[in-house]
Amino acid sequence: MVKELIVDSSPEAGTTIALLQDKQLVELNKEQVNNNYAVGDIYLGRIKKIMPGLNAAFVDVGYAKDAFLHYLDLGPQVQSLIKLTKLVKNGSYKDKLLNSLKLEKDINKSGKISEILSRNMLLPVQIAKEPISTKGPRLSSDLSIAGRFVVLVPFSDTVSISKKIKSNTERNRLKKIVEAIKPQNFGVIIRTVSEGKGVAELEKDLRDLITKWESFTKRLASTDPAKKILGEMDRTSTILRDILTDEFSHIYINDPIIYEETKSYIQGISPDLEKIVKLYKHKDPIFEHFGVEKQIKAAFGKIVNLQGGAYLVIEHTEALHVVDVNSGNRTANKENQEDNALLVNKEAAKEIARQLRLRDMGGIVVVDFIDMHKPTNRKELHDYLKECMGNDRAKHTILPPSKFGLVQITRQRVRPEMTVVTNEKCPACGGTGEIRASIVLMDDIESNLSYVLHEQNEKHITLCVHPYIEAFIKKGLISRRMKWFFQYGKWIKVKAISSYFMNEFHFLNAKEEEIKL
Repeated sequence: MVKELIVDSSPEAGTTIALLQDKQLVELNKEQVNNNYAVGDIYLGRIKKIMPGLNAAFVDVGYAKDAFLHYLDLGPQVQSLIKLTKLVKNGSYKDKLLNSLKLEKDINKSGKISEILSRNMLLPVQIAKEPISTKGPRLSSDLSIAGRFVVLVPFSDTVSISKKIKSNTERNRLKKIVEAIKPQNFGVIIRTVSEGKGVAELEKDLRDLITKWESFTKRLASTDPAKKILGEMDRTSTILRDILTDEFSHIYINDPIIYEETKSYIQGISPDLEKIVKLYKHKDPIFEHFGVEKQIKAAFGKIVNLQGGAYLVIEHTEALHVVDVNSGNRTANKENQEDNALLVNKEAAKEIARQLRLRDMGGIVVVDFIDMHKPTNRKELHDYLKECMGNDRAKHTILPPSKFGLVQITRQRVRPEMTVVTNEKCPACGGTGEIRASIVLMDDIESNLSYVLHEQNEKHITLCVHPYIEAFIKKGLISRRMKWFFQYGKWIKVKAISSYFMNEFHFLNAKEEEIKL
Protein backbone atom coordinates (compact mmCIF):
# COMPACT_ATOMS: atom_id res chain seq x y z
CA MET A 1 0.00 0.00 0.00
CA VAL A 2 1.45 3.34 -1.12
CA LYS A 3 0.55 6.35 1.02
CA GLU A 4 0.84 10.03 0.10
CA LEU A 5 0.09 13.20 2.04
CA ILE A 6 -1.02 16.33 0.15
CA VAL A 7 -0.99 19.58 2.17
CA ASP A 8 -2.85 22.60 0.81
CA SER A 9 -2.34 25.81 2.78
CA SER A 10 -3.81 29.27 2.21
CA PRO A 11 -4.11 32.32 4.52
CA GLU A 12 -7.91 32.49 4.11
CA ALA A 13 -8.92 28.82 4.33
CA GLY A 14 -6.21 27.51 6.65
CA THR A 15 -4.51 24.17 6.04
CA THR A 16 -6.21 21.14 4.49
CA ILE A 17 -4.43 17.78 4.61
CA ALA A 18 -5.41 14.91 2.32
CA LEU A 19 -4.22 11.34 2.96
CA LEU A 20 -4.16 9.12 -0.12
CA GLN A 21 -3.80 5.34 -0.13
CA ASP A 22 -3.00 3.93 -3.57
CA LYS A 23 -4.15 7.29 -5.04
CA GLN A 24 -7.55 7.05 -3.28
CA LEU A 25 -8.55 9.74 -0.78
CA VAL A 26 -9.16 8.15 2.66
CA GLU A 27 -8.76 11.04 5.13
CA LEU A 28 -9.30 14.78 4.93
CA ASN A 29 -8.24 17.00 7.82
CA LYS A 30 -8.72 20.73 8.05
CA GLU A 31 -6.83 23.03 10.40
CA GLN A 32 -8.73 26.28 10.74
CA VAL A 33 -6.92 29.57 11.09
CA ASN A 34 -6.63 30.50 14.80
CA ASN A 35 -8.18 27.26 16.07
CA ASN A 36 -7.34 27.63 19.76
CA TYR A 37 -9.25 24.60 20.99
CA ALA A 38 -7.60 21.60 19.37
CA VAL A 39 -7.61 18.15 21.01
CA GLY A 40 -4.58 17.87 23.31
CA ASP A 41 -4.26 21.57 24.19
CA ILE A 42 -3.87 22.23 27.93
CA TYR A 43 -5.53 25.29 29.54
CA LEU A 44 -5.59 26.74 33.00
CA GLY A 45 -9.31 26.41 33.66
CA ARG A 46 -11.35 28.20 36.29
CA ILE A 47 -14.29 26.27 37.75
CA LYS A 48 -17.44 28.32 37.09
CA LYS A 49 -20.29 25.99 38.18
CA ILE A 50 -20.58 22.71 40.05
CA MET A 51 -23.51 20.59 38.84
CA PRO A 52 -24.15 17.84 41.44
CA GLY A 53 -27.04 16.40 39.39
CA LEU A 54 -24.71 15.78 36.45
CA ASN A 55 -21.73 15.03 38.71
CA ALA A 56 -19.84 17.48 36.52
CA ALA A 57 -18.51 21.02 36.40
CA PHE A 58 -18.53 23.82 33.86
CA VAL A 59 -15.10 25.34 33.36
CA ASP A 60 -14.02 28.67 31.87
CA VAL A 61 -11.23 28.12 29.33
CA GLY A 62 -11.82 31.33 27.37
CA TYR A 63 -14.33 29.85 24.92
CA ALA A 64 -17.70 31.56 24.30
CA LYS A 65 -19.44 28.71 26.16
CA ASP A 66 -18.09 27.12 29.32
CA ALA A 67 -16.41 23.76 28.79
CA PHE A 68 -17.75 20.53 30.32
CA LEU A 69 -15.76 18.41 32.82
CA HIS A 70 -17.33 15.19 34.14
CA TYR A 71 -16.24 13.46 37.35
CA LEU A 72 -15.10 10.37 35.40
CA ASP A 73 -12.74 12.60 33.36
CA LEU A 74 -10.99 14.04 36.41
CA GLY A 75 -8.41 11.26 36.48
CA PRO A 76 -7.47 9.22 39.58
CA GLN A 77 -4.68 11.63 40.54
CA VAL A 78 -6.57 14.92 40.21
CA GLN A 79 -5.79 15.76 43.87
CA SER A 80 -2.06 15.65 43.05
CA LEU A 81 -2.67 17.96 40.06
CA ILE A 82 -4.58 20.43 42.24
CA LYS A 83 -1.78 20.28 44.83
CA LEU A 84 0.89 20.92 42.18
CA THR A 85 -1.07 23.85 40.73
CA LYS A 86 -1.34 25.54 44.14
CA LEU A 87 2.36 25.03 44.92
CA VAL A 88 3.50 26.34 41.52
CA LYS A 89 1.16 29.34 41.64
CA ASN A 90 2.36 30.48 45.07
CA GLY A 91 6.00 29.93 44.05
CA SER A 92 6.87 27.25 46.59
CA TYR A 93 7.55 24.44 44.07
CA LYS A 94 10.80 24.78 42.12
CA ASP A 95 11.31 21.21 40.83
CA LYS A 96 10.76 20.94 37.05
CA LEU A 97 9.64 17.31 37.32
CA LEU A 98 7.69 15.51 40.05
CA ASN A 99 10.55 13.97 42.06
CA SER A 100 9.92 16.06 45.17
CA LEU A 101 6.09 15.98 45.01
CA LYS A 102 4.33 13.61 47.36
CA LEU A 103 1.43 12.13 45.43
CA GLU A 104 -2.08 12.13 46.92
CA LYS A 105 -4.35 9.09 47.10
CA ASP A 106 -6.43 8.16 44.06
CA ILE A 107 -9.97 9.53 44.17
CA ASN A 108 -12.96 7.24 44.61
CA LYS A 109 -14.35 6.12 41.23
CA SER A 110 -17.92 6.55 42.47
CA GLY A 111 -17.33 9.82 44.32
CA LYS A 112 -18.97 13.24 43.96
CA ILE A 113 -17.41 16.11 42.06
CA SER A 114 -18.41 18.58 44.79
CA GLU A 115 -16.02 16.72 47.12
CA ILE A 116 -13.08 17.42 44.78
CA LEU A 117 -13.72 20.76 43.07
CA SER A 118 -15.08 24.09 44.25
CA ARG A 119 -16.17 27.28 42.52
CA ASN A 120 -13.35 29.57 41.24
CA MET A 121 -10.73 26.83 41.77
CA LEU A 122 -7.89 26.82 39.20
CA LEU A 123 -7.27 23.49 37.49
CA PRO A 124 -5.16 22.59 34.41
CA VAL A 125 -7.44 20.82 31.92
CA GLN A 126 -6.90 19.21 28.53
CA ILE A 127 -9.20 19.46 25.50
CA ALA A 128 -10.67 15.98 24.98
CA LYS A 129 -13.29 17.01 22.42
CA GLU A 130 -13.33 20.18 20.35
CA PRO A 131 -16.37 22.51 20.34
CA ILE A 132 -19.06 20.89 18.18
CA SER A 133 -22.24 22.63 17.02
CA THR A 134 -23.69 24.52 20.02
CA LYS A 135 -21.60 22.70 22.62
CA GLY A 136 -18.42 23.95 24.27
CA PRO A 137 -15.25 21.84 24.55
CA ARG A 138 -15.23 18.58 26.53
CA LEU A 139 -12.39 18.48 29.06
CA SER A 140 -10.25 16.05 31.00
CA SER A 141 -7.89 16.73 33.90
CA ASP A 142 -6.21 13.35 33.42
CA LEU A 143 -3.33 15.02 31.56
CA SER A 144 -1.15 13.26 29.01
CA ILE A 145 1.45 14.41 26.47
CA ALA A 146 1.67 12.35 23.30
CA GLY A 147 4.85 11.62 21.38
CA ARG A 148 5.59 9.50 18.34
CA PHE A 149 6.45 6.29 20.22
CA VAL A 150 5.22 6.90 23.77
CA VAL A 151 2.69 8.96 25.76
CA LEU A 152 3.79 10.61 29.01
CA VAL A 153 1.26 10.42 31.88
CA PRO A 154 2.12 12.50 34.99
CA PHE A 155 1.22 11.42 38.55
CA SER A 156 1.50 7.72 37.72
CA ASP A 157 4.14 4.98 37.77
CA THR A 158 2.42 2.51 35.43
CA VAL A 159 3.92 1.42 32.09
CA SER A 160 1.16 0.34 29.67
CA ILE A 161 1.63 -1.22 26.24
CA SER A 162 -0.63 -1.05 23.18
CA LYS A 163 -2.79 -4.17 22.81
CA LYS A 164 -1.92 -4.24 19.10
CA ILE A 165 1.61 -5.38 19.99
CA LYS A 166 0.95 -9.11 20.29
CA SER A 167 4.43 -10.60 20.90
CA ASN A 168 5.11 -11.19 24.63
CA THR A 169 8.86 -11.01 24.00
CA GLU A 170 8.54 -7.61 22.35
CA ARG A 171 6.17 -6.35 25.07
CA ASN A 172 8.64 -7.36 27.80
CA ARG A 173 11.55 -5.77 25.91
CA LEU A 174 9.76 -2.45 25.47
CA LYS A 175 8.56 -2.41 29.09
CA LYS A 176 12.09 -2.97 30.44
CA ILE A 177 13.51 -0.20 28.25
CA VAL A 178 10.88 2.36 29.29
CA GLU A 179 11.00 1.45 32.99
CA ALA A 180 14.75 2.06 32.94
CA ILE A 181 14.54 5.55 31.42
CA LYS A 182 11.26 7.04 32.67
CA PRO A 183 11.37 9.65 35.47
CA GLN A 184 9.84 9.17 38.91
CA ASN A 185 6.08 9.78 39.31
CA PHE A 186 5.48 9.56 35.56
CA GLY A 187 3.62 6.78 33.80
CA VAL A 188 4.19 5.88 30.14
CA ILE A 189 1.94 4.39 27.46
CA ILE A 190 3.91 2.58 24.75
CA ARG A 191 2.31 3.12 21.33
CA THR A 192 1.97 0.53 18.54
CA VAL A 193 4.63 2.19 16.35
CA SER A 194 7.22 1.50 19.08
CA GLU A 195 7.35 -2.15 18.01
CA GLY A 196 10.89 -3.00 16.93
CA LYS A 197 12.35 0.39 17.90
CA GLY A 198 15.65 0.71 19.74
CA VAL A 199 16.59 2.31 23.05
CA ALA A 200 17.91 5.50 21.44
CA GLU A 201 14.65 6.25 19.55
CA LEU A 202 12.44 5.60 22.58
CA GLU A 203 14.68 7.60 24.88
CA LYS A 204 14.79 10.60 22.51
CA ASP A 205 11.00 10.62 22.22
CA LEU A 206 10.60 10.39 26.00
CA ARG A 207 13.15 13.20 26.57
CA ASP A 208 11.20 15.45 24.20
CA LEU A 209 8.01 14.82 26.20
CA ILE A 210 9.81 15.50 29.49
CA THR A 211 11.00 18.82 28.03
CA LYS A 212 7.38 19.66 27.20
CA TRP A 213 6.35 18.87 30.78
CA GLU A 214 9.10 21.15 32.09
CA SER A 215 7.78 23.87 29.80
CA PHE A 216 4.26 23.24 31.16
CA THR A 217 5.45 23.60 34.78
CA LYS A 218 7.33 26.81 33.94
CA ARG A 219 4.37 28.39 32.11
CA LEU A 220 1.86 27.31 34.75
CA ALA A 221 3.35 29.80 37.21
CA SER A 222 2.69 32.81 34.97
CA THR A 223 -0.38 31.75 32.94
CA ASP A 224 -3.60 33.64 33.63
CA PRO A 225 -6.87 31.75 34.19
CA ALA A 226 -8.69 30.62 31.02
CA LYS A 227 -5.48 30.86 28.96
CA LYS A 228 -3.56 28.15 27.12
CA ILE A 229 -0.59 26.66 28.97
CA LEU A 230 0.65 24.12 26.46
CA GLY A 231 -0.49 23.69 22.86
CA GLU A 232 -0.64 20.55 20.75
CA MET A 233 1.46 20.55 17.59
CA ASP A 234 -0.05 21.83 14.34
CA ARG A 235 -2.39 19.45 12.52
CA THR A 236 0.17 18.41 9.90
CA SER A 237 2.78 17.43 12.47
CA THR A 238 0.18 15.65 14.61
CA ILE A 239 -0.92 13.50 11.68
CA LEU A 240 2.67 12.71 10.74
CA ARG A 241 3.45 11.81 14.35
CA ASP A 242 0.54 9.38 14.48
CA ILE A 243 0.63 7.73 11.05
CA LEU A 244 4.07 8.22 9.45
CA THR A 245 5.52 4.87 8.35
CA ASP A 246 7.87 3.51 5.69
CA GLU A 247 4.80 3.05 3.45
CA PHE A 248 4.75 6.80 2.72
CA SER A 249 6.20 7.59 -0.69
CA HIS A 250 5.59 11.35 -0.99
CA ILE A 251 4.52 14.35 1.07
CA TYR A 252 3.68 17.34 -1.14
CA ILE A 253 3.27 20.80 0.45
CA ASN A 254 2.45 24.08 -1.33
CA ASP A 255 3.51 26.42 1.50
CA PRO A 256 7.27 27.08 1.95
CA ILE A 257 6.97 27.70 5.72
CA ILE A 258 5.00 24.50 6.42
CA TYR A 259 7.40 22.67 4.07
CA GLU A 260 10.43 23.72 6.14
CA GLU A 261 8.66 22.94 9.44
CA THR A 262 7.56 19.51 8.21
CA LYS A 263 10.98 18.68 6.81
CA SER A 264 12.62 19.68 10.09
CA TYR A 265 10.08 17.67 12.10
CA ILE A 266 10.53 14.51 10.01
CA GLN A 267 14.30 14.93 10.20
CA GLY A 268 13.94 14.76 13.96
CA ILE A 269 11.61 11.76 14.18
CA SER A 270 12.55 9.72 11.10
CA PRO A 271 15.59 11.06 9.16
CA ASP A 272 15.34 8.32 6.51
CA LEU A 273 12.01 9.75 5.30
CA GLU A 274 13.13 13.38 5.01
CA LYS A 275 13.71 13.00 1.25
CA ILE A 276 10.01 12.25 0.58
CA VAL A 277 8.96 15.80 1.58
CA LYS A 278 8.56 17.89 -1.58
CA LEU A 279 7.67 21.56 -2.12
CA TYR A 280 4.91 21.89 -4.73
CA LYS A 281 5.75 24.64 -7.25
CA HIS A 282 3.29 24.19 -10.16
CA LYS A 283 0.78 26.90 -11.12
CA ASP A 284 -2.26 24.62 -10.87
CA PRO A 285 -3.90 24.34 -7.42
CA ILE A 286 -2.24 21.42 -5.60
CA PHE A 287 -5.49 19.50 -5.00
CA GLU A 288 -6.48 19.76 -8.67
CA HIS A 289 -3.03 18.64 -9.83
CA PHE A 290 -3.18 15.43 -7.79
CA GLY A 291 -6.86 14.73 -8.47
CA VAL A 292 -7.89 15.35 -4.85
CA GLU A 293 -10.45 18.06 -5.64
CA LYS A 294 -12.41 15.76 -7.95
CA GLN A 295 -12.42 12.99 -5.33
CA ILE A 296 -13.64 15.44 -2.67
CA LYS A 297 -16.56 16.55 -4.86
CA ALA A 298 -17.45 12.93 -5.63
CA ALA A 299 -17.19 11.66 -2.05
CA PHE A 300 -18.92 14.37 0.02
CA GLY A 301 -22.32 14.53 -1.62
CA LYS A 302 -25.54 13.07 -0.28
CA ILE A 303 -25.32 10.26 -2.86
CA VAL A 304 -22.04 8.32 -3.22
CA ASN A 305 -21.80 6.06 -6.26
CA LEU A 306 -19.97 2.74 -6.10
CA GLN A 307 -18.07 1.14 -8.96
CA GLY A 308 -20.46 -1.77 -9.50
CA GLY A 309 -23.51 0.47 -10.07
CA ALA A 310 -24.74 0.44 -6.46
CA TYR A 311 -24.82 3.65 -4.42
CA LEU A 312 -25.03 4.98 -0.87
CA VAL A 313 -27.40 7.63 0.44
CA ILE A 314 -25.88 9.40 3.46
CA GLU A 315 -28.05 11.57 5.71
CA HIS A 316 -26.84 13.56 8.74
CA THR A 317 -28.87 14.65 11.75
CA GLU A 318 -27.92 16.21 15.07
CA ALA A 319 -28.22 12.87 16.88
CA LEU A 320 -26.98 10.30 14.36
CA HIS A 321 -25.92 9.51 10.80
CA VAL A 322 -27.90 7.19 8.53
CA VAL A 323 -26.47 5.31 5.54
CA ASP A 324 -28.78 3.51 3.11
CA VAL A 325 -27.27 0.92 0.74
CA ASN A 326 -28.98 0.64 -2.66
CA SER A 327 -28.19 -1.91 -5.37
CA GLY A 328 -28.92 0.63 -8.13
CA ASN A 329 -28.73 -0.89 -11.61
CA ARG A 330 -27.08 -4.09 -10.36
CA THR A 331 -29.21 -6.92 -11.73
CA ALA A 332 -29.31 -10.50 -10.54
CA ASN A 333 -31.24 -13.65 -11.30
CA LYS A 334 -33.48 -15.07 -8.61
CA GLU A 335 -31.06 -17.95 -8.16
CA ASN A 336 -28.16 -15.74 -7.09
CA GLN A 337 -30.03 -12.89 -5.40
CA GLU A 338 -28.52 -13.71 -2.00
CA ASP A 339 -24.98 -13.84 -3.42
CA ASN A 340 -25.55 -10.58 -5.27
CA ALA A 341 -26.76 -8.90 -2.05
CA LEU A 342 -23.61 -10.05 -0.26
CA LEU A 343 -21.37 -8.68 -3.04
CA VAL A 344 -23.14 -5.29 -3.01
CA ASN A 345 -23.06 -5.14 0.80
CA LYS A 346 -19.33 -5.92 0.94
CA GLU A 347 -18.62 -3.29 -1.70
CA ALA A 348 -20.71 -0.82 0.32
CA ALA A 349 -18.99 -1.81 3.60
CA LYS A 350 -15.59 -0.93 2.13
CA GLU A 351 -16.84 2.49 1.00
CA ILE A 352 -18.64 3.13 4.32
CA ALA A 353 -15.41 2.50 6.24
CA ARG A 354 -13.71 5.05 3.97
CA GLN A 355 -16.56 7.56 4.34
CA LEU A 356 -16.44 7.41 8.16
CA ARG A 357 -12.73 8.31 8.12
CA LEU A 358 -13.09 10.83 5.30
CA ARG A 359 -15.97 12.81 6.83
CA ASP A 360 -14.82 12.05 10.39
CA MET A 361 -18.37 11.01 11.23
CA GLY A 362 -18.79 10.36 14.96
CA GLY A 363 -21.46 9.32 17.43
CA ILE A 364 -24.05 6.80 16.22
CA VAL A 365 -24.05 5.61 12.61
CA VAL A 366 -26.88 3.34 11.43
CA VAL A 367 -26.35 1.45 8.15
CA ASP A 368 -29.26 -0.16 6.30
CA PHE A 369 -27.65 -2.92 4.24
CA ILE A 370 -29.53 -4.95 1.63
CA ASP A 371 -31.41 -7.79 3.35
CA MET A 372 -29.67 -11.15 3.49
CA HIS A 373 -31.39 -14.28 4.76
CA LYS A 374 -28.44 -16.56 5.45
CA PRO A 375 -26.81 -16.10 8.90
CA THR A 376 -23.42 -17.05 7.44
CA ASN A 377 -23.63 -14.15 4.97
CA ARG A 378 -24.59 -11.71 7.72
CA LYS A 379 -21.60 -12.87 9.80
CA GLU A 380 -19.31 -12.59 6.77
CA LEU A 381 -20.49 -9.02 6.20
CA HIS A 382 -19.96 -8.12 9.87
CA ASP A 383 -16.42 -9.54 9.86
CA TYR A 384 -15.60 -7.80 6.58
CA LEU A 385 -16.82 -4.43 7.88
CA LYS A 386 -14.64 -4.82 11.00
CA GLU A 387 -11.68 -5.68 8.75
CA CYS A 388 -12.29 -2.61 6.56
CA MET A 389 -12.40 -0.37 9.64
CA GLY A 390 -9.21 -1.87 11.05
CA ASN A 391 -7.16 1.14 9.85
CA ASP A 392 -9.49 3.65 11.50
CA ARG A 393 -7.60 5.39 14.33
CA ALA A 394 -10.80 6.57 16.04
CA LYS A 395 -12.24 4.24 18.68
CA HIS A 396 -15.28 2.44 17.31
CA THR A 397 -17.67 -0.44 17.98
CA ILE A 398 -19.59 -2.37 15.30
CA LEU A 399 -22.64 -4.38 16.37
CA PRO A 400 -23.77 -7.42 14.34
CA PRO A 401 -26.65 -6.92 11.85
CA SER A 402 -30.06 -6.85 13.51
CA LYS A 403 -32.97 -8.98 12.26
CA PHE A 404 -33.97 -5.97 10.12
CA GLY A 405 -30.54 -5.87 8.47
CA LEU A 406 -29.41 -2.72 10.31
CA VAL A 407 -25.81 -2.37 11.51
CA GLN A 408 -25.11 0.08 14.32
CA ILE A 409 -21.68 1.67 14.56
CA THR A 410 -20.51 3.95 17.35
CA ARG A 411 -17.42 5.99 16.53
CA GLN A 412 -15.42 8.36 18.68
CA ARG A 413 -16.11 12.01 17.94
CA VAL A 414 -13.48 14.49 19.16
CA ARG A 415 -13.80 17.29 16.60
CA PRO A 416 -16.51 18.67 14.29
CA GLU A 417 -17.45 16.49 11.35
CA MET A 418 -15.71 17.32 8.07
CA THR A 419 -18.23 18.82 5.66
CA VAL A 420 -17.59 19.95 2.10
CA VAL A 421 -20.21 21.75 0.02
CA THR A 422 -20.37 19.87 -3.28
CA ASN A 423 -23.25 21.79 -4.89
CA GLU A 424 -22.32 24.92 -6.81
CA LYS A 425 -24.44 28.06 -7.16
CA CYS A 426 -26.28 28.25 -10.47
CA PRO A 427 -24.53 30.88 -12.63
CA ALA A 428 -27.81 31.74 -14.38
CA CYS A 429 -29.91 32.59 -11.34
CA GLY A 430 -27.30 33.06 -8.60
CA GLY A 431 -29.07 30.49 -6.44
CA THR A 432 -32.44 32.28 -6.42
CA GLY A 433 -34.18 29.87 -8.81
CA GLU A 434 -35.28 32.80 -11.00
CA ILE A 435 -33.69 34.42 -14.06
CA ARG A 436 -34.29 37.67 -15.89
CA ALA A 437 -37.13 37.46 -18.43
CA SER A 438 -35.82 36.35 -21.83
CA ILE A 439 -38.01 38.90 -23.60
CA VAL A 440 -35.78 41.73 -22.36
CA LEU A 441 -32.49 39.98 -23.22
CA MET A 442 -32.07 41.78 -26.54
CA ASP A 443 -32.78 45.12 -24.84
CA ASP A 444 -29.97 44.38 -22.37
CA ILE A 445 -27.55 43.41 -25.14
CA GLU A 446 -28.34 46.50 -27.25
CA SER A 447 -28.13 48.83 -24.26
CA ASN A 448 -24.69 47.49 -23.33
CA LEU A 449 -23.60 47.49 -26.98
CA SER A 450 -24.41 51.19 -27.26
CA TYR A 451 -22.46 51.88 -24.06
CA VAL A 452 -19.38 49.96 -25.26
CA LEU A 453 -19.31 51.65 -28.67
CA HIS A 454 -20.11 55.21 -27.60
CA GLU A 455 -18.81 55.57 -24.04
CA GLN A 456 -15.80 53.26 -24.18
CA ASN A 457 -15.11 53.97 -27.87
CA GLU A 458 -14.25 50.38 -28.75
CA LYS A 459 -13.65 49.81 -32.46
CA HIS A 460 -13.82 46.04 -32.92
CA ILE A 461 -16.40 44.18 -30.86
CA THR A 462 -17.15 40.47 -30.47
CA LEU A 463 -20.44 39.51 -28.82
CA CYS A 464 -20.34 36.06 -27.15
CA VAL A 465 -23.73 34.42 -26.56
CA HIS A 466 -25.50 31.04 -26.35
CA PRO A 467 -25.82 29.31 -29.77
CA TYR A 468 -29.63 29.83 -29.81
CA ILE A 469 -29.19 33.58 -29.27
CA GLU A 470 -26.48 33.70 -31.96
CA ALA A 471 -28.90 32.09 -34.44
CA PHE A 472 -31.63 34.61 -33.51
CA ILE A 473 -29.26 37.58 -33.99
CA LYS A 474 -28.15 36.35 -37.45
CA LYS A 475 -31.60 35.22 -38.61
CA GLY A 476 -33.12 36.69 -41.77
CA LEU A 477 -31.92 38.91 -44.61
CA ILE A 478 -32.27 42.05 -42.50
CA SER A 479 -31.02 40.49 -39.28
CA ARG A 480 -30.43 42.13 -35.88
CA ARG A 481 -26.72 42.31 -36.69
CA MET A 482 -27.44 44.06 -40.00
CA LYS A 483 -29.62 46.60 -38.13
CA TRP A 484 -26.75 47.24 -35.71
CA PHE A 485 -24.45 47.87 -38.66
CA PHE A 486 -26.85 50.49 -40.08
CA GLN A 487 -27.30 52.05 -36.61
CA TYR A 488 -23.68 52.18 -35.42
CA GLY A 489 -21.72 51.96 -38.66
CA LYS A 490 -19.69 49.03 -37.32
CA TRP A 491 -19.87 45.30 -38.01
CA ILE A 492 -20.37 43.33 -34.79
CA LYS A 493 -18.89 39.85 -34.74
CA VAL A 494 -21.18 37.34 -32.99
CA LYS A 495 -19.65 34.20 -31.48
CA ALA A 496 -21.56 31.17 -30.14
CA ILE A 497 -20.34 29.64 -26.84
CA SER A 498 -22.13 26.38 -26.07
CA SER A 499 -21.16 26.45 -22.36
CA TYR A 500 -23.05 29.73 -21.80
CA PHE A 501 -26.49 29.63 -20.21
CA MET A 502 -29.35 31.07 -22.23
CA ASN A 503 -29.30 34.64 -20.87
CA GLU A 504 -25.53 34.98 -20.58
CA PHE A 505 -23.57 37.35 -22.83
CA HIS A 506 -20.15 39.01 -22.84
CA PHE A 507 -18.35 41.54 -25.05
CA LEU A 508 -14.72 41.08 -26.15
CA ASN A 509 -12.39 43.78 -27.52
CA ALA A 510 -9.94 43.49 -30.43
CA LYS A 511 -7.45 41.67 -28.17
CA GLU A 512 -10.05 39.03 -27.26
CA GLU A 513 -10.18 40.42 -23.71
CA GLU A 514 -13.51 40.72 -21.93
CA ILE A 515 -14.89 44.25 -21.64
CA LYS A 516 -16.03 44.90 -18.08
CA LEU A 517 -19.53 46.34 -18.05
